[in-house]
Amino acid sequence: MTLAAVRALALDEAWWLVSPGNPLKAGARDMAPLAARLASAKRMARHAPIRATAIEARLGTRYTVDTLRALVRRYPRTRFIWLMGDDNLAQFHRWRDWRGIARTVAIAAIARPGYEKAARRAPAMGWLQRFARPSRQAKNWTQWSLPALVLLRFRPDPTSATLIRATRPAWHLVSASPPPLPPTQE
Repeated sequence: MTLAAVRALALDEAWWLVSPGNPLKAGARDMAPLAARLASAKRMARHAPIRATAIEARLGTRYTVDTLRALVRRYPRTRFIWLMGDDNLAQFHRWRDWRGIARTVAIAAIARPGYEKAARRAPAMGWLQRFARPSRQAKNWTQWSLPALVLLRFRPDPTSATLIRATRPAWHLVSASPPPLPPTQE
């Protein structure tokens, strides 16, 4: 999905922000250590225009709004766009200062199987929809005034990180490789 977004938005690269933890997830007990997740992300991003980074841990930020504001300050010549799936858009209104996120960077929401209706009916969309841009203009995102939202749709990918972790929950203890992707049905 990241590579499709890179092409659709004409990005130089995408950054995967490997987070120390998700404030919206109650227990981090089932989460692999940050070092293992970062190493796995770097292996997966190898040979792609994707930078896997643990910058949130270095910045000491816990919330996306704080991370994005820090990135914009740290890299004033770089234009950022926040990539999120519809699963996150559906509960975006629960994120700390989600309107602040939208006022800091443009947002590209990517359709995910089973989440599109919930995302379109979500409380945040009631506010964001007036800032939506047509997907045919996605490559122009650097020229948009903020807030700005573009809804992207690619060939559906049924892959789920939750399902992948469920197949080998202790992958980070057994080997240095990430759990295998489950077979997809086409």
